Amino acid sequence: MAPAQGDQSCDLVTVPARQGLEAVDILRRGRDQEPVGPVLHDGACDILGFLVPPGTADAWDVPGSACTRTDGRGLRIPAEPPGSGSGWLLPPAEDAPVTDPAVLRAALDQAARLLEAADNCC
Repeated sequence: MAPAQGDQSCDLVTVPARQGLEAVDILRRGRDQEPVGPVLHDGACDILGFLVPPGTADAWDVPGSACTRTDGRGLRIPAEPPGSGSGWLLPPAEDAPVTDPAVLRAALDQAARLLEAADNCC
């Protein structure tokens, strides 16, 4: 059973919105049907944040992104967005408490390749 919202500690992977939105699309139409956890956006919609399991920051090395460590004492899955001007692109849901970091890594890599190809095509 998944932890109740607000009871699960998590780390936060942040990426530029363009790559993040592409990754969300990839994750939502993925063949593996892995659930996508909550995704935040900043007020200007420049950055997206994917909630991932605690400890993800220890090995996170995806270029163009950052992973904020909480060490189990900071960020928890809140019912309301945790920052002024931020909002949920995908709100918390019990069936997808956080996004699997390996699945997110693959989606971000694929999104980066797709965006690079689109930028270089014309």
